[in-house]
Amino acid sequence: MSFTNNHVGFHVFIYQAEEGPSMNPREEIPVTVLGGSLGAGKTTLLNHLLTSAGDRDIAVLVNDMGSVNVDAELVAEESDLAVGGGVTELSNGCICCELQDDLETAVVRLARERTFDHLVVEASGVSEPGPVARLFVTSRAAARYDVAGLVTVVDARLFADTFVGGDPERTVAEESDGTTRPLSALLVEQVESADLVVLNKRDLVTDAEIAEVGEVVEVLRPGVDVVETTYGEVDVGRLLSDLHDPDAPVGWRAVLGETANGHNTEDHAHTHNDTSHAETTYGVTSFVYRRRAPLDPDGAADVLGSLPESVVRAKGSLWVGGAEDVHYTYSQAGPSAYITAGGPWIATLPEFEQDTYRRNHPELDWHEEYGDKRTELVFIGHDIDETALVETLDEHLLEPGAPVTDGQYPTEAGAEVALAEPEVDR
Repeated sequence: MSFTNNHVGFHVFIYQAEEGPSMNPREEIPVTVLGGSLGAGKTTLLNHLLTSAGDRDIAVLVNDMGSVNVDAELVAEESDLAVGGGVTELSNGCICCELQDDLETAVVRLARERTFDHLVVEASGVSEPGPVARLFVTSRAAARYDVAGLVTVVDARLFADTFVGGDPERTVAEESDGTTRPLSALLVEQVESADLVVLNKRDLVTDAEIAEVGEVVEVLRPGVDVVETTYGEVDVGRLLSDLHDPDAPVGWRAVLGETANGHNTEDHAHTHNDTSHAETTYGVTSFVYRRRAPLDPDGAADVLGSLPESVVRAKGSLWVGGAEDVHYTYSQAGPSAYITAGGPWIATLPEFEQDTYRRNHPELDWHEEYGDKRTELVFIGHDIDETALVETLDEHLLEPGAPVTDGQYPTEAGAEVALAEPEVDR
């Protein structure tokens, strides 16, 4: 059966068991979102799943960037040999952004017109699985589907090279609009949203390297299920089981939450000595840098754009001199680092709006003079020289309101400043 529209062609096939009734009598059909970087082995894992599905009837949707959906062809070719059937195909776009409407239409119509036990969505290598999964809980599809799990397939060799001291990353992921983003940032985001991480290509890394990779994965997504494999051979029951926990912590958020407990803002309101530590987890350490003072933009760019290799992940809020009304966010993953302009600090809003917001958010860390303005950064990594990093950042602190003539950042919401990007072989 096939669906078509003016923008994207949908080819829908169901991988059906030879005998037996549907295993899923529930109204809500479980959905597994399969993500991972380009070349990590998602399609190989999917083909293994389909050839080992047993008596399950599985619908598959494949999204690949480009006008020719290579992944769909590979899955369809394998299925013709093994179990018959085919794929729902979304091409020339990314389902975590521009193809959301197409995806929603396809899955709703699929549930209405066909009977199957489980839907597997293979996102493209440049998709973040989180937004894809949210479609199934925030749109028309929510009435027909239930998110069972977000599975991220990780190329263990690539991950080790990028984050645990291998060869420097020299690749980027190309977005649908032709722009690029460092692969390290996407790798981190895909792990941070996962319910199950599949460390694929286990045969290409040593025991020591896989242990370090596991440590980094654990600190990025505390408590996540991890399975090591070669050629995508993972137990089907484990892949399709109900894994999803929408409240599971992302590593950097967990560190902020742990260190904020019992933290008295007033005790540190007029000092700069405010760093907090999370417990060492599996050999990976983390700490939080907090200051109630703005950073010099040039100094912040110099320090945060050249963090030591021991820092695997850093993220947080920035109060920046010269644009003190703007709440900037900072994100670093491996060799890439960005500062992004957000909305205004709550403290800059009219007083009645501040009061309303504070009543609705009693947990807001509020200072009587500076409100919510602050620099708050989480650093996660191996053997970070915390003292040196803190001292270097402190050297670039400014008095609130101090004039800044150079290095000012853009203030338009969403504007981005690239502080560090990996060298890329094209």
